[in-house]
Amino acid sequence: MTSTVAVIGLGAMGLPMATRLAQRFDVRGFDLAQARIDLAAEQGVAPAANAADAVTGAEAVLVAVRTGEQLRDLLFGETGLASHLADGAVVILTSTVGTSGIDDIAARLAESGASLVDAPLSGGPVRAGEGDLLIVVGAEPAALEVARPVLEQLASTLSIVGDRPGDGQALKTVNQLLCGVHIAAAAEALALADALGLDRERTLEALTAGAANSFMLGNRGPRALQAYDEEGAEVLSRLDIFVKDLGIVGDAARQHHLAVPVAAAAEQLFLLGEAQGLGALDDSAVIRVVAPTRRGEGDA
Repeated sequence: MTSTVAVIGLGAMGLPMATRLAQRFDVRGFDLAQARIDLAAEQGVAPAANAADAVTGAEAVLVAVRTGEQLRDLLFGETGLASHLADGAVVILTSTVGTSGIDDIAARLAESGASLVDAPLSGGPVRAGEGDLLIVVGAEPAALEVARPVLEQLASTLSIVGDRPGDGQALKTVNQLLCGVHIAAAAEALALADALGLDRERTLEALTAGAANSFMLGNRGPRALQAYDEEGAEVLSRLDIFVKDLGIVGDAARQHHLAVPVAAAAEQLFLLGEAQGLGALDDSAVIRVVAPTRRGEGDA
């Protein structure tokens, strides 16, 4: 039975996940920023002096990193955590890092008596704190049994897509292709509506009521309309995340000699947005790449 969970990294996603897990488990948390540790402690998360202390004796270790190399360094680097993991522990990878190198990382963890549960997630910080995430999982059955109570505490939709680490990353790569394309397409559509002189809010309402609707149009559309405001839209998913994720899509497609021209075009929009200083804004701000100003703004 899983009773103790370590959460390494108490950032935008790590903190609400740790808080949510603390409602059911004994949770230890560690972050390089003391302020984040203090915030977690206020929410019932036991502070750890360092990452090694956090994972010692924990049945499950939740990690969020940006790249596969960061994961490798966290586990097997100079102060790697693999040697501190309990026998039979599971490392739950919640990030989208792509499939490259996952097999090797899983094999090295197995040599230490631990297992990798590949569980990239979607949903953002608010949904993380509410246990309303979408999580796709690739894991061996025995490892999944240990991780399942943790994953179920975080997810409203838990999809087991394969019995090996890497399967979750593969499906999340496909998912991010569609999400990135849908966000870019929504931005182009709303920018065109504005150029045609249509009322923005009425246009969005009409589109979301018909066959042109998508989750991303309904979710990002209202925020795209706020992208030109002085304060901008609330940042629920940074634009530069899709620079990373569509880069993973492109790498996977090239590895398998598959053309993905629509995804490649969407990637260029996000890259341009990052180059224009929009990387830390909500990803709906990609509309400002297509149309730097709203209709009528900046006219002489």
